[in-house]
Amino acid sequence: MLRLFLILVFVVAYKAIKIVREYERGVILRLGRLVGVRGPGLVFVLPFIEQMTRMDLRTITHDVPSQDVITRDNVSVKVSAVLYFRVVDPAKSVIDVQNFFQATSQLAQTTLRSVCGQVPLDSLLADRDRLNEQLQEIIDTSTEPWGVKVMLVEIKHIDLPADMQRAMARQAEAERLRRAKVITAEGEFQAAARLGEAAKVMEGEDIAIQLRMLQTLSQVGTEKNRTVIVPLPIDIVRQAFSGGRK
Repeated sequence: MLRLFLILVFVVAYKAIKIVREYERGVILRLGRLVGVRGPGLVFVLPFIEQMTRMDLRTITHDVPSQDVITRDNVSVKVSAVLYFRVVDPAKSVIDVQNFFQATSQLAQTTLRSVCGQVPLDSLLADRDRLNEQLQEIIDTSTEPWGVKVMLVEIKHIDLPADMQRAMARQAEAERLRRAKVITAEGEFQAAARLGEAAKVMEGEDIAIQLRMLQTLSQVGTEKNRTVIVPLPIDIVRQAFSGGRK
């Protein structure tokens, strides 16, 4: 009889005494009614009268599955994301929603399709930061009644169709060629402008013209040329022709 009593006491103590870790909280229901949140540490639960549900308060990292999205400019893509959230109100997470994790995951999937479908492809590729903030705000507002705080949403991968990838590659190549031609034209324009300024400076300076001619001859002399053409100023040529007529 004593042994049976000791066994009964041990079973009752085992069911009554709970250890709640630092990152956990225990939501207590007494005869089906919420009586509070206990923990961390040693928690006493009345056997057969109270029921405790453990809630983990650590941040949960959840990969949102790839979603088929049609952008505003009618391009079909697959978009995946990663979601960071945590329970901030354990009582609401137990009482107000059946499965907070599944509910948050499903909400993230539908919101991802909705938000990404409202923007064109260029914005989807270039404005990820703005879209991440918009996703985080929408999901967090919806999960607040469940006691869940969404801290961050990041678009992880955008899978484009093969033909769209080839088209974007051709567009990028054409853009690089355009920039190269613009840079070349700009360089030629600046060179022509500098030559024009140099010509204006040398126009009134005969000595400068002669020095430039001598410099050109010295550069030609460094090469192994059999024929050297020496340019003469037009004034000298005119004087020679006028002297011949006399």
